[in-house]
Amino acid sequence: MTDPLVKEYASVLPEYERQRVACAHYVTNLLHNAGLKIHHVASRVKRPGSLEDKLRRKPGRYHRLEDVTDLLGVRVITYFESDVGVVGRLLEENLTVDWLNSVDKGMMQDPDRFGYRGVHYVVRLPASAEGPSTPWFEVQIRSILQHAWAEMEHDLGYKSRDAVPREVRRRFNRLSGLLEMADEEFMALHRLSRDYAANLPARVQEAPDSVFVDAQSMTHLLSTSPVRDIDAEVADALHVKLLVGWPDSERPQRLAGLLQYVGVHSVGTLDKELRRNAQSIVRFATVLLPRLRSAWLPAGGARPGVSVVHYVLLRVCANPSLDPAEVMAMLDLNHPDGLPRLTEIVMDAYREIQESGPAALPAPGTPLSS
Repeated sequence: MTDPLVKEYASVLPEYERQRVACAHYVTNLLHNAGLKIHHVASRVKRPGSLEDKLRRKPGRYHRLEDVTDLLGVRVITYFESDVGVVGRLLEENLTVDWLNSVDKGMMQDPDRFGYRGVHYVVRLPASAEGPSTPWFEVQIRSILQHAWAEMEHDLGYKSRDAVPREVRRRFNRLSGLLEMADEEFMALHRLSRDYAANLPARVQEAPDSVFVDAQSMTHLLSTSPVRDIDAEVADALHVKLLVGWPDSERPQRLAGLLQYVGVHSVGTLDKELRRNAQSIVRFATVLLPRLRSAWLPAGGARPGVSVVHYVLLRVCANPSLDPAEVMAMLDLNHPDGLPRLTEIVMDAYREIQESGPAALPAPGTPLSS
């Protein structure tokens, strides 16, 4: 016989679905406004069959639908375990918390026991958000690795330690420790990356030869001399604007890959090479780019790092052991006649400026500046 609460719940399910959308929207906006980078926010409404199972397992505990605090659920998946606490504090500061039914599973868990570490809050939206009748709902907060553990544990069907066969319990404990270590290492990597970016300007200024060319260092260099200055010279020579702040998140990484291909691995070496070849870079760009208008004019001007691109092309054209076609492929440029024609255009421009003034160009095989 179907429980009356289940029948009542089925009749008001559309309203709970509306509330689910409102709750998920509120939590998502809360995280966004706080500037948190979150992997995923999901929500769900409990199925009537699941409610019926819950009532059967716990007879006499629930007398009204309002007593069931997990009919609505929102799940927040963070990148790092440290952000689980940050999200929790945001919820505590902005929502009404039912502390009696909220739980930190990591704190409840014995240190030597395996299990999923996460935080469950039972909360209610502020009255001003959805009115005084907003139901309680559950928010689960997990890191990506905690989420992976919970999903695998659920798939294996183990609800408690006692349910796990003794022969697999040891492996569960080992895996739990590995995931916890991995969470800590990801947090350490995040801090290291953040500190690297923060200290980069000072390191480039004080010891450029010790700074490797990578996506982060290239991001910094695009806005500093000599890259920015030679970029501006190229733009002026072409009578176009330099697109400061060009929104291409992959460009620094692509430029770093090009430089590594021609053997430029440090910021100090790049600085010397650009300054030594500045005149040749501008001349080459002003000859080549008008022949490749379809590849750059749609952007509305010269992209940041145009000087780096043409320095690399000079190095490749001057060195028989390097392949201009490979650089063209790395640049992801398009031409109606394909990559071979694109490469031919580059080599033709290089030969033209060689004939007009070879002394200003790096001779084939010339070693990089030390």
